[in-house]
Amino acid sequence: MATGTDDVLAAMRRSHDRLSARVRLLDEEDLRRPSGAAQWTVARVLSHLGSGSQIAQANLQVALGGADDRGPDFNQGIWARWDAMTPEDQAAGFVRASRDLVEGYEALTPQERADIRFRLGFFAEPVDLATSAGLRLVELALHSWDIDVAFDSAATIPADLAGIAVDRIGTILGRIGKPEAVAGRSVRLRLDTVAPQTSRGLVIDGTVRFDTVPDEPDGVVAMPAEALLRLLGGRLSAGPHTPAGVTIGGPITLDELRGVFGGY
Repeated sequence: MATGTDDVLAAMRRSHDRLSARVRLLDEEDLRRPSGAAQWTVARVLSHLGSGSQIAQANLQVALGGADDRGPDFNQGIWARWDAMTPEDQAAGFVRASRDLVEGYEALTPQERADIRFRLGFFAEPVDLATSAGLRLVELALHSWDIDVAFDSAATIPADLAGIAVDRIGTILGRIGKPEAVAGRSVRLRLDTVAPQTSRGLVIDGTVRFDTVPDEPDGVVAMPAEALLRLLGGRLSAGPHTPAGVTIGGPITLDELRGVFGGY
C-alpha cells in the first residue's frame, strides 16, 4: 500500500480530531486511569503526545528556514515542563499542541510539501515530509490505542489510519526491531493484511525490514492491518488484545514476533 504525503496529513487530521474529541470528555478519574502503555496513566500518554507535538513543531519551523536556537537540552526542557503539569493541563495542552502541529503541516504549500526536509537524529540523511509526519502519525495512532484500551480491552486502531501507519513504521523497523529474538535465524515472511488488504515481505536476519513480497516465503503471517501495526509497536499481547483472524504459518511463532517487536 503506497501512501504519500497528502495521505499521511489527512490521516493525521482524522486521528487528531478523533482523539481530541475523546479527551474533551475525560474527567479527573479518567485521566488518572492506567493506560495501555506500561506504567503510564492516560494523562501521561497525552503529555507524551503533546510534548512530542511541540518538538515536531520546532523541527518544522527549522525545516522551513527558521533560526535553530534549540540547543542540546531543548527536548529535555519541553519534557520537564510537561512532566510538571497537572493531568488536566496535560490533557488540555495535548489538544492545543497537536492541533498546532497538524495545522502547521496543513498550511504548507504543495511546493513546500514536496521540497521540505527534516533532520531527525536517528536518520543519517534528512527525510521528507511524508517520513517525518508519518512517524508522528504512528505515534498518534499507537498512543490513541493506549488511551482507548484503558476503557475497552478489545479496542482497535481505525482501519483508515492503520494501513497508512503500517507503511510509515516500516521506515524505522531496523531501529525498533530486535532480530536476536529469533536466535540468529534468518527468516523471510509474507505479511498479508485485511482492512486494508495488502501483502508485503518482512525480513529478519541481521536486521529487520520490510521487503518485496517473497515468491517462496519461509512462512505466512495474516492479520488485520491494525493488529499488524500494534504488533510492530509492541502492543499485540496475548488475550483480548489479539483479535481473531491472526494466523502464523512457518518456522516462527507469534510469541517470537512479539519478541522481535517488544515496543519502543
